Amino acid sequence: MWQRLTALIIKELLAILRDPRGRTVIIVPPILQLLVFSYAATLEVKNADIVILNRDSGKWGHELIQRIDGAPTFRRLVRTDDERTLHELIDRQEVIAAVQIGPTFSRDLEARRSGDVQIILDGRRSNGAQIVSGYLTQIIASLAADLSTARERAAAVSVVPRYWFNPNLTFIWFTVPSLVAIIALLIGLIVTALSVARERELGTFDQLMVSPLRTHEILIGKLTPPMMIGLFHITLYVLAAVFIFGIPLRGSLFLLYGSAVFYLASVVGIGLFISSLSLTQQQAILGAFVFMVPAVLLSGFATPIENMPAWLQPVTLVNPLRYFLVVVKGVFLKDIPLSEVVHNTVPLALIALGTLSAAAWLFRSRLE
Repeated sequence: MWQRLTALIIKELLAILRDPRGRTVIIVPPILQLLVFSYAATLEVKNADIVILNRDSGKWGHELIQRIDGAPTFRRLVRTDDERTLHELIDRQEVIAAVQIGPTFSRDLEARRSGDVQIILDGRRSNGAQIVSGYLTQIIASLAADLSTARERAAAVSVVPRYWFNPNLTFIWFTVPSLVAIIALLIGLIVTALSVARERELGTFDQLMVSPLRTHEILIGKLTPPMMIGLFHITLYVLAAVFIFGIPLRGSLFLLYGSAVFYLASVVGIGLFISSLSLTQQQAILGAFVFMVPAVLLSGFATPIENMPAWLQPVTLVNPLRYFLVVVKGVFLKDIPLSEVVHNTVPLALIALGTLSAAAWLFRSRLE
């Protein structure tokens, strides 16, 4: 049996690596995706454009404008005296926010009254608008705090936030570990989904049916090469995260790779199931992407699972990416304990068992 399995595994690896297109798919895109997505996949708001309508002739209105203009978040500050122009800039999406300073702003601040400032935000860019609103509110609050007396400052509540695991809120510390799981999912799905479909297109599927290989041996032979390639990519991404992006690796690599084996097994099981259903490689690739997009959206990568509708949250329980994201980010940023790794690896093992069993059943039915 081992001789047959070894021969099949070598044959699968050669089928992937000898094909120039296959080599390109498993080497070039993952590296480009890691470099591009690490900087492009960000929820931070930078270089935002703001329009300001200042109706105040006092010094504090001018001071507020100078503080907004000096903030590194904002790229361009458009000044206007016409409210219609302000509305048009937002309508055309040339700015994300508009600030209107009331005519009595300076007078109210001098009299220790609340100043009149209106912030208009482009709700079509909801996430960016909320973040920009927070920035502007903080700038206005800091101006009001500077104007308060020493007694008022002493009576005020002082809040000092501390961010654990990512003290400087460096967004790349969140993005790159997540990409380790996401790109491994993409490559594992594509390589596996093309496996059986390629056999059908090349006409070797019939030879596989009459070979002395049993069904479980064929599945193991199809399962092993994608997992080897997946582990290679995970190793490559971990090295890049540590030595190129400077992300700390606080946890255990043994726990990371132990969970990665079950994660890749579940991904390969899904890929084999898709491949068994597909008649051509084009159908296999389309099937892989049909699963890939919902898997990323429902993984908690971009939006918390707790914020999703109650009817949709149970669907995420069968998503392997959901569990491995917890493990890989925990290993990198917080030295995740063994109990939490096991808690997230057990569902991966169950998903792998279910998908591989379904793929084996479908594959056996196709062989028959």
